[in-house]
Amino acid sequence: MLRFPLVFPLLAALLNAQEHTPQNEKNPLAGNPASIAVGQKLYGQACQACHGGNAAGGDRGPALATGVFRHGAKEGEIFLNIRNGLAGTQMPPFSRLKVEQVWQIVSYLSSLRGAPARLGEVVSGDPVKGEALFFGNAGCAGCHEVNGRGGIVGPDLSAAAAFPAATLRSKILNPNSEPKTTTSGAITVKTKDGRLLRGIRRDEDTYVLHLTDLAGKLHILDKQTLLERRDEPNSLMPADLASRLSPSGIDDIVAYLKAQQGRDYAKTIRAEIPGGLSYERIRNSASEPQNWLSYWGDYQGKHFTALKQINAANVKTLQTKWAVQMPGDSILETTPIVVDGIMYTAGMPGQVFALDARTGMQIWKYQRPQKKVNTFESNRYNRGVAVLGTRVFFGTLDAVLIALDARTGRPLWETTVADTMEGYSITVAPLAVKDKIIVGVAGGEHGIRGFLDAYDAVTGKRVWRFNTTPGPGEFGNETWKGDSWKLGGAATWLTGSYDPELDTLYWTVGNPGPDMDGEVRKGDNLFSCSVVALDPATGKRKWHYQFTPNDTHDWDANQDLVLADRVIDGVKRKLLLQTNRNGIFYVLDRTNGKLIFGKPYVRQTWNAGFAADGRPKVIPDSDSSPEGRVVFPTLVGGTNWQSPSFDESTGRLYVVYADGAQRFIREKSNYEAGKAYWGGRAMPTGEQPLSGIKAIDTATGDVKWDYRISRGSLAAGILATASGVLFSATAEGNLIALDLIDGRPLWRMQTGATTAASPISYMVDGKQYIAVASGAVLYSLALPD
Repeated sequence: MLRFPLVFPLLAALLNAQEHTPQNEKNPLAGNPASIAVGQKLYGQACQACHGGNAAGGDRGPALATGVFRHGAKEGEIFLNIRNGLAGTQMPPFSRLKVEQVWQIVSYLSSLRGAPARLGEVVSGDPVKGEALFFGNAGCAGCHEVNGRGGIVGPDLSAAAAFPAATLRSKILNPNSEPKTTTSGAITVKTKDGRLLRGIRRDEDTYVLHLTDLAGKLHILDKQTLLERRDEPNSLMPADLASRLSPSGIDDIVAYLKAQQGRDYAKTIRAEIPGGLSYERIRNSASEPQNWLSYWGDYQGKHFTALKQINAANVKTLQTKWAVQMPGDSILETTPIVVDGIMYTAGMPGQVFALDARTGMQIWKYQRPQKKVNTFESNRYNRGVAVLGTRVFFGTLDAVLIALDARTGRPLWETTVADTMEGYSITVAPLAVKDKIIVGVAGGEHGIRGFLDAYDAVTGKRVWRFNTTPGPGEFGNETWKGDSWKLGGAATWLTGSYDPELDTLYWTVGNPGPDMDGEVRKGDNLFSCSVVALDPATGKRKWHYQFTPNDTHDWDANQDLVLADRVIDGVKRKLLLQTNRNGIFYVLDRTNGKLIFGKPYVRQTWNAGFAADGRPKVIPDSDSSPEGRVVFPTLVGGTNWQSPSFDESTGRLYVVYADGAQRFIREKSNYEAGKAYWGGRAMPTGEQPLSGIKAIDTATGDVKWDYRISRGSLAAGILATASGVLFSATAEGNLIALDLIDGRPLWRMQTGATTAASPISYMVDGKQYIAVASGAVLYSLALPD
């Protein structure tokens, strides 16, 4: 219905009321004529050089008069952006302005959008009848959505009440009455292959045009493929509603819009959004190697690509095709997902992006400031998203799980998983299994009680919870001394794997708490440092295997679980493979959790072998102690959470390793909610650990080759390809390519920043890409055109 320019003014409307944070601060000078006048003068002195006269836009800054602010449209967000600037952009901080002066500028910018809606404005009309017209004869829902229901061509009207009734009425009756300072955003193009497309221009640069057609489908068009283009001066809004609808009908629609106070999750969870990425496609991801459909690339945790365009002969010509900056207060640890040419990725904490995977051009960005901040939170990262249907799922540092509309980035629901003030956070990429979203929690160093949750993908309602520190009456509680399970840690902060044939979910569990004081929690401390096999429908345990009982070295088992079928001792077995942080390479039967064999892949001095039941034979005096004991491997471990890669054709597992020792010291810690609860510390021995990449034969545990790197990492990982090339990121910022067979170096690129992520591969329009995050930049590389 409503007329909209290229970027829609209604997107600036307020969302649901939220708890008090700086971003949600209200302007104390809003609507004050004297403040607006002073703000106009200050704008001319500080802002006009970039954003142009009357905030109409300039060469260095976007138009602000439209009310569209890509980095936050709330008054408090605008205030903070003026005050602090925007990292990675040309927007500098204006920290020397007084608080009152910044609010005066905000008041002026708000005034350019017209008079704000009066609080409690009374309108005639029947909102119930208006809703029926909106979604019926008036045809408004063909372009506009309200709380997830309707079209996505026009702006979201879920918060239309922020506009005065007169403004809404005017836009309905006279959609083209405003002065033509720019095109409406409506566009018609004809392509060389004969397609005629009409819709809204979402974005463009010199080479690429993003167009959403009237059915809501996004078209990413290379401008070289266009024969004709016509930018339309008028809105796509029908101009004849005044003649088609009665005056009372117009009143009813206005009354319905005035009832829309912001996105209502009770309604958005009921939105029917068909299409998108099905569970069946994720299950059969091997049939579409051009996509990267889940965190590991498949349910089996292989982190491997079958694409062969980039090979050992041509990899030396690999070049950067695009780079997207995602600045913030940490570095990127994300593993992107690619679905049919669109890349969905986490950015800095609270950010999710949808990008054109061929060019890196942004399709949408979602940003949610933390509502609660634990002063003692650690690991300010987000490692990725999950996609199921037309929804994108991700977690936040304040332990909230969120679902977004994959087409627009608009939120559909958010569910609080745990209380971040107790030390919980979510850094893990969720896993979509059938109709559920599986998500774990971080906080094992903060005295949390660990668990793994499953949520309904459509409603966000919790379906089940598996406690990784079992309470009274639950299996495994007897392995904790007294009430120590209440602070037992055992976090679930790395994405698990899934076997569709066995219908079994496999998930790893972190260290017990306090980390290094095993005396206060005597016993095995199930399910810490374990893998648990669960029924994904109910969360019921099928089996478990504990790698390190009563761990006192912070050896989380949060490493990738690779599911493979291999011949062992002449028998084809269903295997679960893991290079554990404790220095041992494990091969388990994934049907029952029985240990087939375990073999060190780095030096270790805590395990003398395994009993017949698979339990490790712990070497005496290898635990932490008050005086400190030197033990291999280090606290960081033989490897950590970074991606290994499994090549089914060779049976080899490729892994980044660290080989060294530390002195583990036990100390008494007093628990304080939300604060670190270590129970000791690990100190260097003076010997520099060795670091590198190893190729392990998974049938025997033998190391086939070893490539040394100068600086170890717990985050930068590996991607093996079917063409015989292994890509690895390194902590010092190198992206390197090695020969998969013998580990020979083939190519390298210095990214210029610390790398804490793993590469992936995908294909768009017949071209293979390698993508990896480094520092605050996401890179994508390919062969020359």
